[in-house]
Amino acid sequence: MENQQQRADNGPKMSFIPKTYQLFCSSKGALVSNYEKYGPGGHGSDRRLVLSLGLLNIILLIIAIVIGANCAGIKSGSLHVSDSAVAKVINELSYLRSNHSDVMEAEIEAKSALDNALKNHKQLKVQIAEKKAANDNYQKQVEVLLEQKLTLQANLSAADDSCLICPSGWIAYNSSCYFFSFTESRVKKNWPDSRADCTGRNSDMIVVDNKEEQTFVSATIESMSASSQGDTFWLGLSDTATEGQWVWVNNVVETENRYWMEGEPNDHGHRGEDCAVTAFRPTFPWGTRNDLNCETQKKLWICEMAARRTA
Repeated sequence: MENQQQRADNGPKMSFIPKTYQLFCSSKGALVSNYEKYGPGGHGSDRRLVLSLGLLNIILLIIAIVIGANCAGIKSGSLHVSDSAVAKVINELSYLRSNHSDVMEAEIEAKSALDNALKNHKQLKVQIAEKKAANDNYQKQVEVLLEQKLTLQANLSAADDSCLICPSGWIAYNSSCYFFSFTESRVKKNWPDSRADCTGRNSDMIVVDNKEEQTFVSATIESMSASSQGDTFWLGLSDTATEGQWVWVNNVVETENRYWMEGEPNDHGHRGEDCAVTAFRPTFPWGTRNDLNCETQKKLWICEMAARRTA
């Protein structure tokens, strides 16, 4: 400080404390500066500092009050918003709990329904198994009854045949009489001449109506020596009117082709094979028919007529 004052005495006086000049009113109403009021060496600067700090504290207090009020308002608003959000969350939680309860109940009901369905399924399986067993049993009974029916029909046919009257040399079967030309002569004729022979005997060429009659014809040919010689017999079947449409002599159209040999009828290259013959085939007893030329081929033949019954 002494050095500073010495330097100050040698030159202009300097001070590191800034001075603030303000105007004040004197007791007489005149304006005076703080320098004039307190003088150059007075305590005016300290009082100014105290007043400044007081004003600053007042300003800070006012700011603190304003800030506190704002914070209180913000806090109140935030609490209000929070309460609303919490209420919304609580409502959603209650709704979810209610829905969860409904879902649980639905799950329990679905599980119960599934259990019932599984029980019903098991019961149905048992019932199906029982019905299948019963059906199999009925099927066996039906098969037995069919065998019994065939046996009874055969016995009845035999009984009927014993009551049928056929000409000498004819065979009685199922209300009809059959003439196999082999039993009378080895003479062979073409189809028109064979039919003429049948009409001369008050009959016509054979008409095979069913499976039983087909079996009868094959069995009869087999019992004759003609079967060992491979002889064939004319049938009352031809397609002379319309190629490929086979018609019996009683004007009934043949609709089943299961009794023909393999690849027959084939007309043999359009050579006019329009008449049918039958033979015995031990390897394939059902496929016995073939088509031949009606005029040029000569074969044995079979006639058929209705049998008369005894009184």
